[in-house]
Amino acid sequence: MLSILLGAALLAWPALLNGYPLVFSDTGGFLHQTLGPLMLWDKPWVYGPLLHAFHWRVSLWLPMAAQALMLSHLLWLAQRALRDGATPGAHLLVCALAALTTAPFTVALLMPDAFAPALVIALALLGCARDALSRAEAAYLAVLSALAIAAHLAHLPIALALLLPALVFGGLRGALRVALPLAGAVLLLLGTNWVGHGRAALSPHGATFMLARLQADGPATAVIRARCPASGWYLCAFADRLPMDANDFLWAADSPVNRDAEGRARFLGGALLSAEAGAIVAETLRAHPLAVAEAILRNTLRQSVTAGIGDTLGADHLAAALRPRIAEGFPARELAAYDAALQPRDALRAALPPLGTLHAALLVVGLPLLLFGAARSGSRRAIAFAAVIAIGLLANAAATGGLSGVFPRYQARIAWLLPVGALLLLLPRRRAA
Repeated sequence: MLSILLGAALLAWPALLNGYPLVFSDTGGFLHQTLGPLMLWDKPWVYGPLLHAFHWRVSLWLPMAAQALMLSHLLWLAQRALRDGATPGAHLLVCALAALTTAPFTVALLMPDAFAPALVIALALLGCARDALSRAEAAYLAVLSALAIAAHLAHLPIALALLLPALVFGGLRGALRVALPLAGAVLLLLGTNWVGHGRAALSPHGATFMLARLQADGPATAVIRARCPASGWYLCAFADRLPMDANDFLWAADSPVNRDAEGRARFLGGALLSAEAGAIVAETLRAHPLAVAEAILRNTLRQSVTAGIGDTLGADHLAAALRPRIAEGFPARELAAYDAALQPRDALRAALPPLGTLHAALLVVGLPLLLFGAARSGSRRAIAFAAVIAIGLLANAAATGGLSGVFPRYQARIAWLLPVGALLLLLPRRRAA
């Protein structure tokens, strides 16, 4: 439908300005999952194959276009469910508002982030508005939700949290319709990790990420200092350097994860540390449960009010992590298009209008308008939709900031649903013919 295509173009405008899809250093890793092929220790083997399903070594514009169409179509379905029918004019209005929020910087970015808002909308429709969908649409949303959950481990807690509104507003059947893609995602993660890592686990080396967070917050550092040197842990040699920033702990070249006490580089250091990390995390949870809960709550609250696009615009690490993947896997014209874009030349920020104040203002007014729209409508479906968005935002903040780290793009990827959801609820319902 033309309006869905035009809506997708509105949602992808940063890529059009940049001259290429927006990318991140991790984008190179996801490409390497199939171009290598390579099973990365720190990423599910899901988003990389999804990228390949659309780019086929031709162009990264294709998966970016697929992401934009996916979100545009989901907004169309949401409008139809909330207004008893969708109109092209209203859809373009909704997408135009979304284009003024942080949404386009998620849609145009080749990262699993685009699946976070897609998951919230899809599960809202499946769990609370199934009667507004055809059988084919319901099946499509179930498959899409399963892939969205599996694409990023932070999406698992979001899906679990959205079981609650599905049960309250959709009953047992609504909860089952949300649980089905959740179960599919779990099976997909277990299967791919068993094939690639020899372990049927949701995250074979996820304990390393949890340890990074807990040592930065302090409780795990206290455990390491209390148990060393008697425990014989590898990290005992670095007890005097802890706590350190969680991101530096995981990725800095000279961190304990990536370089041992003798200064030798550790290939796949995060994977090598995972068994010990699991033991330290378990001991930390046993010894300091209240301190861990307090740190998670504090970081969740910080993440819930931290949303911005700044960490998605720069050229940091792209030359080493991404450009070689494009050079080895795509035609020369694709590499030339990437090199000519603004972002690799670190010129994208300067080319953008000052959007920070506008983004912040829309987010601030989004929640009260969402609640007002739900109350004004008074319909069970509208109230359910508002509840799903609110719970989804809180779950996203807990899953990312609370368990990983507080970064602006983590909440920006989903917070735009507040003003856009409010507009959907405030639009007048269509009259029956």
